[in-house]
Amino acid sequence: MSSRPVAQDLEQPESFTFSAENEKAIAGILAKYPEDKKVSAVMPLLDLAQRQHDGWLPQAAMDYIAERLGMAPIRVYEVATFYTMYNLSPVGRYHVQVCTNICCWLTGSDEVAHACKDTLGIGFGESTKDGLFTLTEVECLGACVNAPMMQINDDYYEDLTAGDTKAILDVLRTGKMPATTGPQSARKGCEPANGLTTLQDIHAGGGGS
Repeated sequence: MSSRPVAQDLEQPESFTFSAENEKAIAGILAKYPEDKKVSAVMPLLDLAQRQHDGWLPQAAMDYIAERLGMAPIRVYEVATFYTMYNLSPVGRYHVQVCTNICCWLTGSDEVAHACKDTLGIGFGESTKDGLFTLTEVECLGACVNAPMMQINDDYYEDLTAGDTKAILDVLRTGKMPATTGPQSARKGCEPANGLTTLQDIHAGGGGS
């Protein structure tokens, strides 16, 4: 029985090595860990490999990282298959990840998901024919106070409505970036949706003792 963590029919490169630029980044990453704890660098190295390889991790990259860190390949596969941040097959230029966990679900993630599916013409786990978008359903992305939300590549889009969602995707389809990331409502960051109720003088620059 194969231990490959990816589809058998997926075209895989025969080998993988890091670019010179990423080698410099790896040196900085490895310097953070004691010599006998280098395996702790597996997650940032997987991230670097994924970014280098068009947004997904081929098996050759996982095997290379395992050898580089002195790990059994299965240990690297375990990490790569556990976290949704790693993609084991090709994704579109824009990877749209919609959180449907409890906070987002209670505040309207169904509408966000429907807007994505209707706008892109695809379902979860699918990519558009032009290769621009991949749509994925994910668990909590840690922005619960700004639910509902979705992550597109490295950016969070929060406090979403169906209209906001469609507008963001329409802008990306033109090759441009949305005007704002983070909350799409009027609030700043993760402040209360109905405005501040404490420390208002400090927030306004009044300071204190």
